[in-house]
Amino acid sequence: MKPSFKPSVLFLSFLIGTPLTSCAAIGDLNRVQEPPQATPTQQPALPQGIPSQTPTTAAIPNNLSAVMPVVEQVGPAVVRINSTRTVRESVNEFDIDQFFGRRRPRQEQIQRGTGSGFITSANGQVITNAHVVEGADNVTVILRDGRRYPGKVLGADPLSDVAVIQIDATNLPIVRLGNSDQLVPGQLAIAIGNPLGLSNTVTQGIISATERSTSDIGIPDKRINFIQTDAAINPGNSGGPLLNGAGEVIGVNTAIIQGAQGLGFAIPINTVQKIAQQLATTGRVEYPYIGVQMTELTPELRSQINQSNLGFQVKQTEGIVVLKVLPNSPAAQAGLRPGDVIASVNGAAIENTKQVQQQVDATGINNSMQITVNRNGQTQQLTIRPQALPEQNAQ
Repeated sequence: MKPSFKPSVLFLSFLIGTPLTSCAAIGDLNRVQEPPQATPTQQPALPQGIPSQTPTTAAIPNNLSAVMPVVEQVGPAVVRINSTRTVRESVNEFDIDQFFGRRRPRQEQIQRGTGSGFITSANGQVITNAHVVEGADNVTVILRDGRRYPGKVLGADPLSDVAVIQIDATNLPIVRLGNSDQLVPGQLAIAIGNPLGLSNTVTQGIISATERSTSDIGIPDKRINFIQTDAAINPGNSGGPLLNGAGEVIGVNTAIIQGAQGLGFAIPINTVQKIAQQLATTGRVEYPYIGVQMTELTPELRSQINQSNLGFQVKQTEGIVVLKVLPNSPAAQAGLRPGDVIASVNGAAIENTKQVQQQVDATGINNSMQITVNRNGQTQQLTIRPQALPEQNAQ
C-alpha cells in the first residue's frame, strides 16, 4: 500500500491553473474562467524606470479614512488586462466525419480572460500575474480613463506567477512601491482591480498574516511566500495591487481559497521586484535547484514508509526525509539518496522543508552548499552545488 503523504517538491513543477483566467482558486487548483468582454530600504533597481521602494514608516494610516485618498492617488495606475487565445478542438477523438469517414477540420474556439495589473514606469511597463497572460495570443491593457493599448509580454514566470508587460505609451501614471518585509498583521490593506469583470473595484481589510508558505495554502510547488489578507479578492483581481495605508504597493494579488471567505493571498512586492528585473531584461527567471522530493517525518509517516515498497527504511521519527532524487540532478551528483534524513544545511539546523528551500535559494546557482544527513543511523557530510532549474521542470 502506498503511503498517503504529500511530499514537498524541490524540483518544483508548477500547477498554476488554467490559462487566461484570474485569481487562483486553491483547492482544486483550477481558476474561474472570466466572461467574454462586451465591447529608507534600498531595493534592486528595476529597468525602464520601475520606482525603487520608499520606506514604510510607522506613521502609515491604518483606518478607513485613509482609503479614499489612496484610491484617488493609485487608481489611475491600475489597469485592466484582457487576453485571448485560440484553441483548436477536434469534433471527435479521431477528427473523422462519423457518417462519411472523411477527415474534418479542427474547430477553433476563442477563449477570453481578464485580470488586473499596475503601471510601474511612465513609459509603459506593467506588472501582473503570469496566469493572466498564460498562452495568450493577444493582450490588451486598458487604463481607467479608457485608453487601450496592445500589450507585449516581456516575460512570464510560472513558478512565482509574475509577468511583465510593455505597452507603447509615455507620461503614464505610476504606482509607488512599498517594503513588504516590514509588514505586520493588523495593518490596513487595500485591493484595487477588476473582480469578475467589474472594473475599478476597491476593497479593504487588513494584513492577516505574512510569510504564508505555499504548502500552508495547498500549492507546495510555488516558490514564494505569500501575504495573507481579508480584503475581498475574487477572480479578476489577479495581478492587481495590494496597498498599504500610504498608497504604496506591498503585494500583487494572486490567489484565493475556493469556498472560503476572507482568505486572499498576494505575492510580496520585494519578491516581485527581483523577479520583474529578470523578466524585463532576459524574459525568464533562473532558480537554483537540487532535484529532490522530501517531506517532514512523523512516527505515522515513518511507519508508512517502512511498510511501503519505496526501497529504503527510515529509523528516525522526526526530521526531513528525502523521498526521491532526480537522476543527474545536483543532489544525485553529490550522492544524496532516498531515505536520507536531512539534519542541517550550511550549518543551520533544519526543522521543516521550507528551511531547506530557503538555504537552496540563499546558496544560489553554482555555489557550494554543505548538507548533513543521517543515513541508516550514520552521519554523512555532502557538498551540493545547486544548478539552474531546468525549464522542463519549471513548466
